Amino acid sequence: LKLQFLYLIGISLYSHSAKMATRGAVKKCLEVCSSCAARKAPCAKAIVETAPTFANRKQQKPLSSQELMKMEGDFAAKNYAPLPVVFAKAQGTKVWDPEGKEYTDFLSAYSATNQGHNHPRIVAAMKDQLDSLALSSRAYYNSVFPQFAEFITKCTGYEGFLPANSGAEAVEAAVKMARKWGYKVKGIPQNEAIVVVATENFHGRTISIVSFSTDPIAKENYGPFTPGFEVIDFNEPEQLEALFKEKGDKICAFLVEPIQGEAGVFVPDDGYLRKCHELCKKYNVLQMSDEVQTGFGRTGKLFASDYDDVKPDVIIVGKALSGGLYPVSGVLADKTVMDVFEPGSHGSTFGGSPIAAAVGIEAMTVLIEEGMIDNSYDLGVHWRATLSDWAATKKDDGHRLLVRGRGLLNAIEVDPELLGGKFAYAWCVRCAKEGILAKPTHGNIVRFSPPLTITKDEVDHAIQVITKAYDETMAEAKKA
Repeated sequence: LKLQFLYLIGISLYSHSAKMATRGAVKKCLEVCSSCAARKAPCAKAIVETAPTFANRKQQKPLSSQELMKMEGDFAAKNYAPLPVVFAKAQGTKVWDPEGKEYTDFLSAYSATNQGHNHPRIVAAMKDQLDSLALSSRAYYNSVFPQFAEFITKCTGYEGFLPANSGAEAVEAAVKMARKWGYKVKGIPQNEAIVVVATENFHGRTISIVSFSTDPIAKENYGPFTPGFEVIDFNEPEQLEALFKEKGDKICAFLVEPIQGEAGVFVPDDGYLRKCHELCKKYNVLQMSDEVQTGFGRTGKLFASDYDDVKPDVIIVGKALSGGLYPVSGVLADKTVMDVFEPGSHGSTFGGSPIAAAVGIEAMTVLIEEGMIDNSYDLGVHWRATLSDWAATKKDDGHRLLVRGRGLLNAIEVDPELLGGKFAYAWCVRCAKEGILAKPTHGNIVRFSPPLTITKDEVDHAIQVITKAYDETMAEAKKA
C-alpha cells in the first residue's frame, strides 16, 4: 500500500518534477517538492532539469540588452541603478554588449580591472590553478598561498599579509586588528578603543562600516550602529591633532582614504598624509590607509600614499589585486601589528585560496612588468592638462567645471543644480551612446578611471567624445 501510495503521488507530480522511473526518484522528488511547498515555490528540481546548461546557453540565441535589463529588474534586488549598458564580452580596455556595440571602459570596475579586462597572463594563471587545486580552506596549508604572502610582502615592503576577499572584508579585518593592537600593545582599557575616520569616507557597506559613514543613503534604516568611531573632516590635520590631544590615550587607529574616490575623487593637499603620519607616530596611533581603489598603480604610484612619501602602519588592498577575475583583498602590516592575531581569532574560508593566490601573484606581476604604473602617471598628467585647458574655455558659461585627480583616477565636477542634480547621469548616458563608459557620483560629478593599459590615442578619442557629450548635455540643461 505504501508503494502504491508513493506511486500515485509520483504520477500526480509528474508534470511538476523530473524523472519518476524508480521509487528512489519518487522519494527524492517528494523531498524536493516538500521543501518547495514550504517556500510556496515551484519544484527546484524540475526547474534545474528544464533549464539550459551553460554549454547549451552558449549555443542559443543571446538575450538582448533590453531582455537582460528587464530580467534583472524583475528578479534582482534594487540596490543598484545601473547605466543602461549590458556587458557581454570584454578584452583590455574594450567592452561589447549583446548586440555587438563596442565601448571603451572608463570605470574599470572601480579599479578592479587596472590590468585591463581578461588580461591573458592572469587568465592563464587562473586556468592553470583551476586544473590542479581551487580551494583548501585555511584549515590546511596549500601550495600557493605561502608564495603569495611572501611575494606581496616583499613587493610592498611589509612583513605580514592577512588575506581576504572583498575590500569591505579587508577593512573590517583591519579594524579588528587595530582594536586588538590597541588592547594588547597600547594598553587601551577593554571595549574603549576608538578608530578615527574622515567625513565623506567610503570603506564599504557592512554594518560596522556604514556606522561611521557620513552619507545618509548609506545609513538610512540600518541602525542601530556599531560604536567606537570618531569622525573628523577630511584633509584637516589640525582636527586630527585636536582629537588626539583630547582622546589619544584611547585611539588605536586613524583610517583614511589617500584619495576619496566614491566621494568624487577628492585629492587632499600635498603633505596631508605626511602630517597625519607624524601625528599618529607622536600619539602612538596606527595610520591605516585604505588603498582598495587607489592602490596598485591607479594613481600613478604603487600606492597613493607614496605621493607623500609615507609608509602607513597598515595598508588595505583589494580590487586590482584580483586582476578583475577573482575576489582578492587583504591587509598589509609589519609583524608588530599583524602578530596580534592568534589562531582562531580571525578567519576566511576563501581568503588565501589557491586560486586567489595564483591570481594575486600574476596580477601584481603584469602590473609591474608591463609598465602600467608609469603609463597611469603619464596619461593622467596628459588627461588633466588637456581637460583643464578645455574647462578654461567654458568659463563664460557661468557654470562650475572642475577637473581633478591623480594618475588615471580622475573626475570632473559641474554645478550640482544642473538638470535637477542629474547632469552627471545624463552626461554619462550620452557618453555611453558614443562608446565611452564612465560613472556618475553624487549627481554632479563624473568619475573617469580607465584600465591602466589604455593608450594615448584611446585617451584622446575619449576626450573628444566626453567634451562633445558635455556640450550636448549642457544644451539640454539650458532648455530645461
